[in-house]
Amino acid sequence: MAYWLFKSEPNTWSWDDQKKRGDKGEHWDGVRNYQANNNMKAMKIGDLGFFYHSVNEKRIMGVVKVIKEHYPDHTDEKGRFGMVDIAYVSDFTTPVTLADVKGDERFADLPLVTNSRLSVQPVDEESWKSLCAMGGLKKIPKA
Repeated sequence: MAYWLFKSEPNTWSWDDQKKRGDKGEHWDGVRNYQANNNMKAMKIGDLGFFYHSVNEKRIMGVVKVIKEHYPDHTDEKGRFGMVDIAYVSDFTTPVTLADVKGDERFADLPLVTNSRLSVQPVDEESWKSLCAMGGLKKIPKA
């Protein structure tokens, strides 16, 4: 199992939108970057991820899980890209900002720091644990 980070513009699809879907989840469509798409191809049911508000907020809001593996994205007219479905797991009691991440040397190699434009990115296990703790989770979810 693996850990991921999903970036979304809150005015397009917000953490509150994701939470409202609950266990039913929602498809993560609209990705048009090959590296991000390949990351989604590697995902397995049960993998966990951070839900990140991009643009002005730039902060991790909480945890989601993959509930459906990679399949064709219905919004891609050329049929090159796919999507996964994700569902709400838990809120962070304290959202973790990009400034918090960049200010902590433990995350120097995290794609959020080194390749911040990538919309779907891997998170290593140690960073996962540390970021969950920074977000106020008393019990760290495990994939």
